Amino acid sequence: MTTGDDAESEIPPPAEVTEEVRSLLRGLQRIVDPRNALAAAQRPVGAAWKGVTREEPRVQVTIAVVVAIALIVALPARVANHPRWVLPGLAALLLIGVFIARSAGGERRAGALRAVSLALIAVMSISNATSAARLVVDLVRGEGIQNASTLLLTGGAIWLTNVIVFGLWYWEFDRGGPLERAKGTNPYPDFLFPQMSTPELSPPDWEPGFVDYLYMSFTNAMAFSPTDVMPMTRWAKLTMLVQSLISVMTLALVIARAVNILRSPNG
Repeated sequence: MTTGDDAESEIPPPAEVTEEVRSLLRGLQRIVDPRNALAAAQRPVGAAWKGVTREEPRVQVTIAVVVAIALIVALPARVANHPRWVLPGLAALLLIGVFIARSAGGERRAGALRAVSLALIAVMSISNATSAARLVVDLVRGEGIQNASTLLLTGGAIWLTNVIVFGLWYWEFDRGGPLERAKGTNPYPDFLFPQMSTPELSPPDWEPGFVDYLYMSFTNAMAFSPTDVMPMTRWAKLTMLVQSLISVMTLALVIARAVNILRSPNG
């Protein structure tokens, strides 16, 4: 015969009762609407950015690179690199090399693609950095471009190229690059996107793409600090620091010089 104390001990706690009720309701829902069970079975387990996914298409990256090369070519002769077509031409050849490397197979393809991609970004970085240095020297000395609109357009082209270049660097190095991210080999991100910290507010198949890194680069260059994406590793923090420093120097000097030109009698 069961005593009162034994009967009380057999009653499951409220938490267990609640879980049993939930399981029963989920089972009834599957019976009523089997499509829910099918959708749940097809849904990826966990966040997509942590697992193995398909390699990201490079259409957006190609468009950004072409825009950056066009901006470098369009710079005035005063700040452009000389010979004028050497670095932009080399960047164009390396861009063609990216497509050739993508047609290779296996590990050879991965190594060649990464090497050519890094060389392409490096060439564009050197080209834009030298143009920015010439512009800054002219602004400090009060020399060079004396037309306010031309100066603003030149500074804007250098600034926008800088945004694209740093976006490419972030995209190429976060968690080992796009190929390694597709393999899911590194579970620790260099940049923490909002979708990673709040996965319940994002689709389960979300993973960072080039547009996400370009947006991060743009906001960092505008705000001179991280906004919604946080750097997690030291190299990421230092790279964002350098970009912010370049951006604030370029914008401040260009805008100040343009205002002085407009205020002058001959402006």
